[in-house]
Amino acid sequence: MAQTDTKVLTAHVPLALAEKVDQLATRLERSRGWIVKQALAAWIDQEEERNRLTREALADVDAGRVIDHQAVQGWADSLGTDQPLPIPR
Repeated sequence: MAQTDTKVLTAHVPLALAEKVDQLATRLERSRGWIVKQALAAWIDQEEERNRLTREALADVDAGRVIDHQAVQGWADSLGTDQPLPIPR
């Protein structure tokens, strides 16, 4: 197996969370470090995607690709009626 560069990170976590990590590690027959690494990688991926979507949305606003708030509100209010409005575009 190839050696990869690593760095030890230390974090204080609430006891209840640490116990859940330990329980998950036992159930999955994995190390505590493996569980934490998987969770951290997933969280970072999620935050990077959130940042990408935010930048994309701001670019849409800057380009004028927006929908009027009143049009969206009218559409949302019509959803529970017998004649809902078409989705505003």
